[in-house]
Amino acid sequence: MNPTLDHAWIAARIPHQGSMCLLDTVTDWSADHIVCRAVGHTAPTHPLREASRLGAANGIEYAAQAMAVHGALVAGANDAPRQGYLTSVRGVTLHAERLDDLPGPLSVRAERVSGDANNVLYRFTVHHGERCLLEGRAAVVLDAAQL
Repeated sequence: MNPTLDHAWIAARIPHQGSMCLLDTVTDWSADHIVCRAVGHTAPTHPLREASRLGAANGIEYAAQAMAVHGALVAGANDAPRQGYLTSVRGVTLHAERLDDLPGPLSVRAERVSGDANNVLYRFTVHHGERCLLEGRAAVVLDAAQL
């Protein structure tokens, strides 16, 4: 039986804790992609809010956390997930100014485009319903301290 991939499951597998763990559930995943749901973007106490707003660029952090969860899932139940470092984001397009004024959940998707044992390239999107809020690509280096 698969465990429920909820907020507690996610928080146990990524370094972001407390209110900085931004994802609530994993709704779909495979070896090549992950889709997560987030609902806390409208909270007045959101840790990334500045000047009473949550800018759309903060969606990159949502995507980075989805990538970290994907790494934990791909590692499997018996292996410790490798520590990843977001080394660059490219081709980011913001289709919204902010996230906090959007009622209802966000959908965060990360798709593994290419990679090897130490480097992974993801394409990511953050949606609100059918509307794409931001998209781009991110490079992740795994276990950089050991390289």
